[in-house]
Amino acid sequence: MAEILEKSQARQRLRSLSEALDSGALQQVSRILNGGLSPSDIAHLLESSPPRQRALLWNLVDKNLEGEVLQYLSDDIRGYFLSKLNAQELATIIEDFESDDLADLLQQLPDTVIQEVLDTMDEQDRQRVEEVLAYPEDTAGGLMNTDTITVRPDLTIDVVLRYLRRHRSLPPMTDSIIVVSRRDEYIGVLPITKMLVSNPGATVREVMDTDIEPIPVTMPDTQVATLFERYDLISAPVVGEGSKLLGRITIDDVVDVIREDADHSLMSMAGLDEDEDTFAPIMKTTRRRAVWLGINLLTAFIAASVIGLFEDTIEKVVALAVLMPIVASMGGIAGSQTLTLVIRGMAVGQISGANVAWLLNREFFSGVLNGLLWAVVVSAAATLWFGDPMIGAIIAAALIINLVAAALVGTVLPLFLKSRNIDPALAGGVILTTVTDVVGFMAFLGLATIFYG
Repeated sequence: MAEILEKSQARQRLRSLSEALDSGALQQVSRILNGGLSPSDIAHLLESSPPRQRALLWNLVDKNLEGEVLQYLSDDIRGYFLSKLNAQELATIIEDFESDDLADLLQQLPDTVIQEVLDTMDEQDRQRVEEVLAYPEDTAGGLMNTDTITVRPDLTIDVVLRYLRRHRSLPPMTDSIIVVSRRDEYIGVLPITKMLVSNPGATVREVMDTDIEPIPVTMPDTQVATLFERYDLISAPVVGEGSKLLGRITIDDVVDVIREDADHSLMSMAGLDEDEDTFAPIMKTTRRRAVWLGINLLTAFIAASVIGLFEDTIEKVVALAVLMPIVASMGGIAGSQTLTLVIRGMAVGQISGANVAWLLNREFFSGVLNGLLWAVVVSAAATLWFGDPMIGAIIAAALIINLVAAALVGTVLPLFLKSRNIDPALAGGVILTTVTDVVGFMAFLGLATIFYG
């Protein structure tokens, strides 16, 4: 109930802020921004505002809140605001950042600025950030936080509890203490919930959990997200060579990965970046979309060239021009269904060499059955429409051919693209549409040429 009330109050404050903005009451806007909204709400408001209004709101945000707000912004918008700050201003803003969040932020800056910011930090903080920066952003090393609490296995629970009480606070998302050897080699974890109910005289070795496998520092972030989802993890240790503990990954960073992957899959199908700013300026939006439109235009010309090969046949039988889009459209939809299913299966790790043959077989027979079903429907409609049983038979055959081809290409294409290190979500849709258009037109018009030529 309290959470629902809090969300309702937040919505009310956002409405009040919007009304204050419309009326030009900047003092009221500043008071609502810095006194009533959380950093995440401020970030959401910035992302939901056109550029000019966004710049005005950012200037009204309290300097002490800027760092927290930046952490919740998308990369595109955050990069814009970062470009307006000098190294000293950045150093002030990032003072309380976690090492993984700071590394994410710094990776959006030029190398010279990164070095300037690092030079303003103390030795310990700089070393922690540099450790994270040493790994690619899309790996476990790029996600990890070096702020960890570790204990030795020979200590007693009572000693560990006294050690924890010496801390003013524990790192966020601390659900367990990591157990390491004297050479910082990972041994296991000591869940806090288990520690609190254990005999104070028991040793860590007697209570700790050794079933939790550490995450290799080079593991891709998508695989990390899969592990967190599969085993309901809140945090997990990250190790390097020789099982040496390097840091830990927490669920808040994994949620970001899951969201980014979902955004990437959705936006890539339209040729857009997952961090695309909804309210980006006109020219910036135009430039980003122009490339994708050009690619689609090229594929459209390929399909049109196939139609051009059968120009004489189309002139003889006008009904072909009317019915052509049906064959191409049905193939495109069927292929997209398969393509989306396979890309999702690959993303969650369900598809491997062991089950590809079964999947391909299933999609083939599904394409055949759907082809037969809709071929009967379309054939009957075409025959009644044009009074020509031959045109009905031709479109039925073409439909079966295209639906089967769409199912097979939709299955094989993402696997092929992945093997060539090409993003299936980005390139799959365009290639699939081109293939189904070409196959559909070729089958329909080719059969028509045989029987009407």
